[in-house]
Amino acid sequence: MRLLKVATCNLNQWAMEFDCNLKNIKESIIRAKEAGAVIRLGPELEITGYGCEDHFLELDTISHAWECLKDLLLGDWTDGILCSFGMPVIKGSERYNCQVLCMNRKIIMIRAKMWLANDGNYRELRWFTAWKQKDKLEEFQLPSDISEALQQRTVPFGYGFMQFLDTAVAAEICEELFAPIPPHAELALNGVEVFMNASGSHHQLRKLDIRIRAFIGATHTRGGVYMYSNHQGCDGGRLYYDGCACVIVNGDVVAQGSQFSLKDVEVVVAQIDLDAVASLRGSISSFQEQASCKRFVSFVDVPYKLCQPFNLQMSLSSPLKISYHSPEEEIAFGPGCWLWDYLRRSGASGFLLPLSGGADSSSVAGIVGCMCQLVVKEIANGDEQVKADAIRIGNYTNGEFPTDSKEFAKRVFYTVFMGSENSSDATRSRAKVLSEEIGSWHLDVSIDSVVSAFLSLFQTLTGKRPRYKVDGGSNIENLGLQNIQARIRMVLAFMMASLLPWVHSKPGFYLVLGSSNVDEGLRGYLTKYDCSSADINPIGSISKQDLRIFLRWAATHLGFSSLAEIEAAPPTAELEPIRSNYSQLDEVDMGMTYEELSVYGRLRKIFRCGPVSMFKNLCFGWGSKLSPSEVAEKVKHFFKYYSINRHKMTVLTPSYHAESYSPEDNRFDLRQFLYNSRWPYQFRKIDELVKELSVDKDASSSSSSSTSDGVGIVAAGSADPKAGL
Repeated sequence: MRLLKVATCNLNQWAMEFDCNLKNIKESIIRAKEAGAVIRLGPELEITGYGCEDHFLELDTISHAWECLKDLLLGDWTDGILCSFGMPVIKGSERYNCQVLCMNRKIIMIRAKMWLANDGNYRELRWFTAWKQKDKLEEFQLPSDISEALQQRTVPFGYGFMQFLDTAVAAEICEELFAPIPPHAELALNGVEVFMNASGSHHQLRKLDIRIRAFIGATHTRGGVYMYSNHQGCDGGRLYYDGCACVIVNGDVVAQGSQFSLKDVEVVVAQIDLDAVASLRGSISSFQEQASCKRFVSFVDVPYKLCQPFNLQMSLSSPLKISYHSPEEEIAFGPGCWLWDYLRRSGASGFLLPLSGGADSSSVAGIVGCMCQLVVKEIANGDEQVKADAIRIGNYTNGEFPTDSKEFAKRVFYTVFMGSENSSDATRSRAKVLSEEIGSWHLDVSIDSVVSAFLSLFQTLTGKRPRYKVDGGSNIENLGLQNIQARIRMVLAFMMASLLPWVHSKPGFYLVLGSSNVDEGLRGYLTKYDCSSADINPIGSISKQDLRIFLRWAATHLGFSSLAEIEAAPPTAELEPIRSNYSQLDEVDMGMTYEELSVYGRLRKIFRCGPVSMFKNLCFGWGSKLSPSEVAEKVKHFFKYYSINRHKMTVLTPSYHAESYSPEDNRFDLRQFLYNSRWPYQFRKIDELVKELSVDKDASSSSSSSTSDGVGIVAAGSADPKAGL
């Protein structure tokens, strides 16, 4: 037997915060060594943080990364353990995303990333060059200060693996796993048994299964040990990196870390027998045949043994049942952890949320409540870092710290119901009850006097006073009156967020939370600079459908029972007067349902459909219920309002990324914001298709009516073809 103990980790790094990052790296090495591991794998670009973006173009960033690496190599951190550190490296004139492989205070080799992530949220080609010289390892001249400190002038650089005395080990960096021809395929044929994947992978609802299947597939048919390390937390942007460090052996998951956690460092350890890898490969005839004619991959000889012989005191890691969270749990824990990182790193003292009593703002409140529960739970479990952050943010003194989530929420969470004459007693009551369940400091404010002051000023300036539509006003007047209320709420929210801590003798300021969902953003069903305009938004790329599922789940599992009643209420903005014969409803206002919006969003973004392609797809999907002309009108209606309101995405509150059809304009969904909203060419093509389909339908009906009864039944699509004979 060749027994090997390996350690991989989730690290909560912070882009450009080198002290924090170095501290976490060292802590992970300490824990790996204490567990007896001889390999320690960290996430991609862990020294700098993954989300540095254009800071990667600064030479300072590269220099600081080398300084941190020197710190690690001059100490005893790498003694007796192979460590993989992620950092940017400049070779010649090119900048590469690299894993620096070190052991016993020396750099063994530098592995440059060959396939860069350059879609969705990722723009690695903006900052890095892909390594293309795959035939050989090149010599890399170390920076002079590093060379002098380490007594090492050059190291092998590029694509290759490390050949130890008892096994072969190689790095595979994040996106490379998902390439059509991944490196691990030919590396396995070259005898590599241990693969180390350093990753920077973000959370997205229902995405983890895709990642896990890729790990399993990498070793299921060709054998091997696959180690995966990831960032975990908010490193300074819209993404939450969702950890899930794991170890897979021959297609079986034998160790798995958490997906959502408040921990800064989590180390996952596995004990494996490499002879199991050799045995599986030897039993697969096709593997043997392909290995006999493989393409040669360069390697570095390392005169060191990693494995131990048969030893009953070292138990082997057994296959595990893979742990997955439900989408409802993902909505609770992902944004909850993201909010905690943002809160503790921003210098703020808490959050302020305009709480309307509707589904969206109540979802945000529920997520903050979940965050408070997670904080108290981690403190009870002995996490000193979470405890220290909570004491500082909550302004605890005399050795006190949070032991109750409601009490903690009272210190860090303000909720404000900003009602008007158009607000119902039901939503006011729901907001109050929910705030009591969560424990937030709740205020009930009337904005009517402020609205009236604005209207009086407008009347003084113009001599006219606008009226609501139900009172005989025009659409323009009606919309203007609604927007006044929404924008006043934004101004009031920011004023209270900055001044309420002062009123209560608390230090710092509060962050304003937004609460518009992904479907409203896509449709543009929000006022520019309204109360959805905030510092950050935890639900900005979550669909209304998913939020409603979350509300039902949270009512039971988080203990906020009022959320069930909130979920059951029809969505309404409550910006127009309520009359006996009229009540404002979101879906009526939008001219489409939230369910339809989710369909439009997925077709537009995930399936890359323009108006004509969307029409064709929906004719198949909705053809049994709607005629082609009805489908056409729906598609035109959506694209009209999508394009009219696209400009709102340019000022959309930075939102937690959770959905693959997010319209977020900053990075994920890059499109113009000035459209011809009539879409003349595309809509004309749709009209032509509708006419063609109508002609075809008429011809089909005429043909069917002129045939014999028996043939007509068959043509109509009888379940049993023989029924018409």
